[in-house]
Amino acid sequence: MKGVALFICIATGLSIVACSKPSQQTTEIKRYSLDSLDGLITESGAQLDKENSGDGKGSLRITATEPTVVRLFETGDINVENARLFYAAKVRTKGLKGRVYLEMLCDVPGKGEFFSRNDRTAVTGSTKWINMETVFFIKRGEKPDNVKLNLVIDGKGTVWIDDVRLLKGAL
Repeated sequence: MKGVALFICIATGLSIVACSKPSQQTTEIKRYSLDSLDGLITESGAQLDKENSGDGKGSLRITATEPTVVRLFETGDINVENARLFYAAKVRTKGLKGRVYLEMLCDVPGKGEFFSRNDRTAVTGSTKWINMETVFFIKRGEKPDNVKLNLVIDGKGTVWIDDVRLLKGAL
């Protein structure tokens, strides 16, 4: 149990340190443009918004009346090890009382589910489109068989998310 707690602390700490732009040597694994609701896990309280978009094609708008975790996508097996995973997205807020941030959960067979969230760069109030990111470090031999991409709204207000990407880079 101490090993798991230590791993979570290290992964969280490193995600905070590495919250700048992804390394110039990244490869895109998955992209969810949110031009439609195809593949979206949580549809309750979420609407497609064609008028407000980070990429000009549409976005997902969530109006939260209470704190919530919006389950966006699951990747299934991505066959990645010995790498950094970057979960990046464009986010906009309006009248948000509380905070919003990205959360990534990685299921590692035989070891459990681990998370990375970059709540240190959480936003609040009203913002224009901003780039947000969280990072997860995967050791050699630890291939996640599923990655879950979530949006955490710790409060209430309107949040848009667009151009969700999962990238990998060297350790």
